[in-house]
Amino acid sequence: MTMQHSIKTLSALIIGLGAIGTAHGAGFQLLEQNASGLGNAYAGSAVIGENASANFFNPASITLLPGMNASAGAVAIKPSFKFSDGGSTKPTSFGGNPLGPFGGGPVGGSNGGDAGSWAALPNAHFTWEVNPRWWLGLSVGAPFGLVTEYDKGWAGRYHSEKFAIESLNINPSVAFKATDTLSIGVGLNWMQLDADYRKAQYAFLAPVAGMSGDLEARVKAKGDGWGWNAGIMWQATPDTRFGLSYRSKVKIDADGTTKVSNRSLSAAGAGVLTGMGVIGTHNAETTVELPDSAILSVAHQLNERWTLLGDVAWTGWSSIPALKIKNTGIPNAELDLRFKDAWRVSLGANYRHSDTWTFKGGVAYDQSPVQDDAFRPASLPDNDRYWVSLGAQYNFSKNTSIDVGYAHLFVKNTSVNNTSDPASAGTLKGDYKSSADLVGVQFSHRF
Repeated sequence: MTMQHSIKTLSALIIGLGAIGTAHGAGFQLLEQNASGLGNAYAGSAVIGENASANFFNPASITLLPGMNASAGAVAIKPSFKFSDGGSTKPTSFGGNPLGPFGGGPVGGSNGGDAGSWAALPNAHFTWEVNPRWWLGLSVGAPFGLVTEYDKGWAGRYHSEKFAIESLNINPSVAFKATDTLSIGVGLNWMQLDADYRKAQYAFLAPVAGMSGDLEARVKAKGDGWGWNAGIMWQATPDTRFGLSYRSKVKIDADGTTKVSNRSLSAAGAGVLTGMGVIGTHNAETTVELPDSAILSVAHQLNERWTLLGDVAWTGWSSIPALKIKNTGIPNAELDLRFKDAWRVSLGANYRHSDTWTFKGGVAYDQSPVQDDAFRPASLPDNDRYWVSLGAQYNFSKNTSIDVGYAHLFVKNTSVNNTSDPASAGTLKGDYKSSADLVGVQFSHRF
């Protein structure tokens, strides 16, 4: 085994940049662009139009808002991902050469603790009725991202130790009320992603007395891209509205660096890799096409007290079959994800108790884009989930209101047997117990 061949698997250190495609939500999409819809499990999101946040979900629905409207809030999200090891193994080769007795055995290490942590997701929105036919809107939010962080040295350290992603989306729009019953809207989106990923890499250096140990890599990358969204809203009857909205794919070109450092390899082995220019900082870049999505919503005013809401949503996750990383100084790498398109169905209801109080409830079924156990990444131990939500709205006056909402996500029992890269990452095998809690508040005012 040559030293040059030995360092080839260091390319696996930077596949963590693929975490741009692996976070929370169903997949890594964050629906929580307001807290007022949280109490309904976001049923009726593309047609409810109760405050300026309607601009994000369907620009056509802002025609329901007279005058000037502003809405801002935040949702705090706490996922829980608790792993139990079921036989995870070390990598089986290094540099394309079998490791024999040094590889493939039990990996050792802890279960990693709870990989979930609190994250705050703020949002802000504004709409303006220019005249009886035209409206303008603006939304600022974070449609993608969350954090998974395991204890250092856990059993899946060659797959992931920490992943964090932040996004920023700025979405101006314009809406036109074509008739008394039909509205259309279009918007432009600029999105930025910022990723920070850390993992370990098993290193075996035969020419240095069979030396083995762990290296550590940290990938930081940032990129941006443009997309668009559009929607229509139809008032089918005085009591029933339908809304249809679509958000385009967004192609992100991300650039950054990979910093490779020594963790447990001896000084002699680390010195060899330093001398070859492997330990240090390397340029990295990738391109990811974030998925498009569509929502069909309905709202029905059953009577003066009750409003019924429904959603069917689709997300085109198959736009991310894999992530290919280009590097300088170390070989290119690829992360095999094989995401599938996913569906979400939600039902909700609002009960108008009085002019001051409205109470909300909702349920939803949310599919994961992860195909199966063999492709479930440690940075996204995702699975199908069920939502149960409750909320309330208090009106200080006819122009000012505050919403609070809470949702609990029940995640199906999740097993993982990730064998997508046994050579350089080993096998991650075990079970996850997962859930999530969300709580939010939204303040809205009409000028």
